Amino acid sequence: MDHLSKGRDGEKLAESYLRSQGCKTVVANFSSKFGEIDIICRDKSELVFVEVRYRSQRTYGTAAETVSMRKQQKVIKTAQYFLQKHPKFNSLYMRFDVIGIDASNNIEWIKGAFQATA
Repeated sequence: MDHLSKGRDGEKLAESYLRSQGCKTVVANFSSKFGEIDIICRDKSELVFVEVRYRSQRTYGTAAETVSMRKQQKVIKTAQYFLQKHPKFNSLYMRFDVIGIDASNNIEWIKGAFQATA
């Protein structure tokens, strides 16, 4: 299985997991000129922007630890773009989560993994 199909499978697994936890998917794979957000969902009154990371091994850290500051900035800019395009979500609190998935499909959900800073 190639890297991209593992990533897509991981995103589907993460989306299914989030649904099982009561989240409702707004959109998957939202793209802008700034980057892509794997999953945007509602968790009660919060709008959650989720970065999904798959790691077959922890040699270079957990999946969640691979979300660099640069990647965080891309996700934040893309989230801001999403909100400009969909102002009906502006009243919701924004949260940035990371879901890490390992080779055994174990899921680590880190709520509030990073924050948008001015």
